[in-house]
Amino acid sequence: MAKLMGGSAGLHHVHVQGAHMQASRPPSLSFRACAQLEISRFCTTPRFMSVKALSASQQHTRHRFSSIRASALPCMQDDTTRYFDFVVIGSGVAGLRYALEVSKHGSVAIITKAEPHESNTNYAQGGVSAVLCPKDSVESHMQDTIVAGAYLCDEETVRIVCTEGPERVKELIAMGASFDHGEDGRLHLAREGGHSHNRIVHSADMTGKEIERALLQAVENDENISVFGHHFAIDLLTCQNNGEIFCYGVDSLDTKAQKVVRFISKVTLLASGGAGHIYPTTTNPPVATGDGIAMCHRAQAVISNMEFVQFHPTALSDEGLPIKPAKTRDNAFLVTEAVRGDGGILYNQSMERFMPLYDDRAELAPRDVVARSIDDQLKKRGEKYVLLDISHKPREKILAHFPNIAAECLLHGLDITQQPIPVVPAAHYMCGGVRAGLQGETSVRGLYVAGEVACTGLHGANRLASNSLLEALVFAQRAVQPSIDHMVDADADPCLAEKWARPVLSVSIRDSALSDIIERTKKTRMELQSIMWEYVGIVRSTNRLKNAEWKIGDLESEWEEFLFRGGWKPATVGIEACEMRNLFCCAKLVVKSALARRESRGLHFTEDFPYLEESKRKPTVIFPTAIQELTWSSKPLQRQLQCK
Repeated sequence: MAKLMGGSAGLHHVHVQGAHMQASRPPSLSFRACAQLEISRFCTTPRFMSVKALSASQQHTRHRFSSIRASALPCMQDDTTRYFDFVVIGSGVAGLRYALEVSKHGSVAIITKAEPHESNTNYAQGGVSAVLCPKDSVESHMQDTIVAGAYLCDEETVRIVCTEGPERVKELIAMGASFDHGEDGRLHLAREGGHSHNRIVHSADMTGKEIERALLQAVENDENISVFGHHFAIDLLTCQNNGEIFCYGVDSLDTKAQKVVRFISKVTLLASGGAGHIYPTTTNPPVATGDGIAMCHRAQAVISNMEFVQFHPTALSDEGLPIKPAKTRDNAFLVTEAVRGDGGILYNQSMERFMPLYDDRAELAPRDVVARSIDDQLKKRGEKYVLLDISHKPREKILAHFPNIAAECLLHGLDITQQPIPVVPAAHYMCGGVRAGLQGETSVRGLYVAGEVACTGLHGANRLASNSLLEALVFAQRAVQPSIDHMVDADADPCLAEKWARPVLSVSIRDSALSDIIERTKKTRMELQSIMWEYVGIVRSTNRLKNAEWKIGDLESEWEEFLFRGGWKPATVGIEACEMRNLFCCAKLVVKSALARRESRGLHFTEDFPYLEESKRKPTVIFPTAIQELTWSSKPLQRQLQCK
């Protein structure tokens, strides 16, 4: 916990809107929570109703809580309250891998916003970086990670991830994930920008999809795991005791049945992904609206490094395709880093190679360098995209390595074995998020984070290619044992679930007013995205960031006024408005953090402070108690209880 709140040198002081605050060190993380046991038979939508055989120690744990389980029954009025040992929010690699481990010790609910496969993991093309070649080393992987992260990475975290990563990959293979092999029968290891060795384990250009498939299959076969699809997480359920905050689950909106479902748990893992949709063009799926980061901020968790938004240099530019898509995409189509790792060359539209002008590593420079270089070319030349050419490679190798990209381009009249690919930068990955310790713990007791929603210190100011799936796997595993310890120690008030007020569905608002609210929300969302792209993009300035802060504040006020004038109440929920609420929250966190960093480092480049400053080599950290905002997006729907 000391690392979480203070940690290495430079973490004891924090930036909030440019001001420094002394960080306090809370007590250790061990506690006896007031969470509730699961009653799995009350889950009407999941597939699993029985509990598989448990070890003797696990049976003892279940016997210990049998009286609590029985006493909870009178408190349950209907099927809108569910009890589990563990609740996992998100169905990407982090959430699924964690669920499969903790399910050996108790009941697990996976809450996912859409279909279980719809996650950032499913869209990850490149692969998982891991030291699996004898010529490679942990020290080399560490060095590449730290250099890419502009020396802002936490060295202890980097060592842990690079050391434990290979074992996590082997576990995936043992579970049935299929990765590409070379002619010698060994794993084919690719190379991507920023890496000094071939260390990317991949499945063609659909690695994330293959990992997601294997994990979902394992979840399907696990009788202790219940999956709740189309459940949108609204807010965490918290209470306070002696100055510390405890998490006991989450309220969710069942978007199919149109009802609010409350999940009470002894342990909550948040693995909800990033916030790519604060920008108009992103490689993230539509579900990536920053829900987890916003919920944690409202629950008073510590947030860190939100200024570091990674723009992937090479998303497919529909503008440059011979046949334009029939409709606007929900998310940009990613052209993996591995294309450049495999020899792809970037040209402007005059077919002039430009990357050597910006960096000696040319196309293999880290993503922040490549994205800024492309951005500079586009602005100087007044063009809308650049070209990525891999056609000089043998046709059969291109089609073998990048079948998904080749098929998508061919669908729109472009043959990548003969023609260059039009590409443009797009918002891709949040290197910041909810501040996590070395076991995924947060400043809220009983709440753990893993994956893109977390800020572990691995990525620093810029994520090294293919380190994201690796980090998710490592921290999902590291969060398991402390989560089990919390679960075993849990004590509960059986009627805890009824102590928080219930959110109210938006269907209570008259149809015409609700329709107007939904339309206004869609318009507001596009306006926010436009502000973020224009003022908080790849290249920033203090003046533009301040303009963004002012414009976002005004836009949010106008939107909220429209909502409440139309009959909306503070406890009303609807998916469009709740997503908008989270987008506003995350956008403001990005702007605040960007204004606080008065240097250019990694993904944060500002014209006013264009150089690295050694004295500024510290994370930006936002303690929510220092932010006095009264907007709807910044306050939880339920008041915080006092634990007894």
